[in-house]
Amino acid sequence: MKSHYRRLVLSLVAAILCSCGGGGQPSHGPGFSILVSVTTWHYDNARTGVNSKETNLNLANVNPNTFGKLFDLPADGAVVGQVLYLPNVAIPGKGKHNVVYAATMHDSVYAFDADSNSNANASPLWQVSLLPAGATPVPMTVQGCSGVSAWTEVGIVATPVIDSATGTMYVVAKSYENGNSVFRLHALDVATGSEKFGGAVQIAATYTLNGHTDTFNPLAEINRPALLLTNGHVYLAFGSNGCNAFGDQGWVISYNASTLAQEGAFNAEPGKSLASIWMKGGGLSADSASNIYGEAAEGNFTPGTNFGSSVFRLTQSGNSLQVADWFTPWNQAYLSQNDLDLNDAVLLLPDQPGSHPHLALAAGKEGTVYVLDRDNMGKYCGSCTAGDTQIVQELQQVAKHTGCLVYWNGMVYTTGTGYPIMGWALSNGTLSSTPVAQTAAQAGGHSPIITSAGTANGILWQLNGTNATNLTAYNATTLALLYATSQTNGRDTLPPVPHFAQLMIVNGKLYIGTNSGVTVLGLL
Repeated sequence: MKSHYRRLVLSLVAAILCSCGGGGQPSHGPGFSILVSVTTWHYDNARTGVNSKETNLNLANVNPNTFGKLFDLPADGAVVGQVLYLPNVAIPGKGKHNVVYAATMHDSVYAFDADSNSNANASPLWQVSLLPAGATPVPMTVQGCSGVSAWTEVGIVATPVIDSATGTMYVVAKSYENGNSVFRLHALDVATGSEKFGGAVQIAATYTLNGHTDTFNPLAEINRPALLLTNGHVYLAFGSNGCNAFGDQGWVISYNASTLAQEGAFNAEPGKSLASIWMKGGGLSADSASNIYGEAAEGNFTPGTNFGSSVFRLTQSGNSLQVADWFTPWNQAYLSQNDLDLNDAVLLLPDQPGSHPHLALAAGKEGTVYVLDRDNMGKYCGSCTAGDTQIVQELQQVAKHTGCLVYWNGMVYTTGTGYPIMGWALSNGTLSSTPVAQTAAQAGGHSPIITSAGTANGILWQLNGTNATNLTAYNATTLALLYATSQTNGRDTLPPVPHFAQLMIVNGKLYIGTNSGVTVLGLL
């Protein structure tokens, strides 16, 4: 009798969920939709890049006949960061909606109905400008480096982060005011876009080491890395725009998520310059203990002090940020001199068997993959001449200019520019010495993502080329091609996209930030 009753209850729950998409809203496609929130870059603080609850898209229906471009969500500027998503948001006067959030280089934030199905009903649920009266985004004539990023203005660059428990979105905006560049951290209500916790705070910081104090210079810095939220703090990272103008440095700054009070700052190059933290727009990572991981680009290296071309681990200690551990490649000087900086997000793997259960993976322009023990990252091997022998593993130059690494179902994926996409098997805490699956050579350059339904229907998605002219999808297990925009005779041509555009997929729809808004693809 108990078993019969349980089956009856489960069948009723399933019927309700299937009829309303799991939360009182229409489902996003055929079949059952699992409610998923996308509150941070690459889906989680480990930066795995995987949405493992995608039940609408699968290996059978992602092909040129059934999948393609649906419509555009227009905005007032380029969307450089990844879009975010919350289900069942109660919008005042408009009822509950599944909402996609996008932030622009014109310093605006948009909330769109994720269930819009055409350009005709793509008007935002709300839109707010984060520009103070009389201010503008920073012109590229002021910011410089326009030849590197091809941006026309600098406003909101980084992917925001959402605290779904408090309904707060944290956003960093840069503006030009009375001849000065200004950064502000905003905490916005996800339902209205209004400021919370007393309004925006202007970002300023100093860092003192061995009697020397460095001061954060807003003109020199770009907030490109996605924001990180962990342990009640919001972490922001900064570096140059690409041509190392104005004496840029790599900074990480901590803010209390409830009060917006600053509670610590770290400078990767105290007393020096360079060592940008930019990571192709990827976010700082955090493990379950809220240790913070990132990569610094080329620059000066002094063991334990200056972290050019290094991987670092920070901890929050009261109102300060402390360097807890670090790793610097044996050929740091060569990497720095040849602009082969470490420029990707740090990928944190699930616990592994063996003597190194807590692993972090790092990579950079040289294409070497560093497998690091998070409990003992290895620091620097001054006597090494051909590789780093003090770390868990090193795969040398497997895919130069790789996008950020992603992990799914026992595989780590590399996606270098002009290299095949390669899948490396992870077993007992080490990667296979050769790829177990790979594609033909790709234009690459962007960071991929993966969708799956648990361990089934894994699909790897990749934007290709500096101008992202081709979106491709592959079977994540075999890396066989499933779909490419180039296969559709112009039907799925993408609008121009910004430097290192980001992908996000949720509930059967793929969102790409473009120079004029967001383009949406899905089942036709």
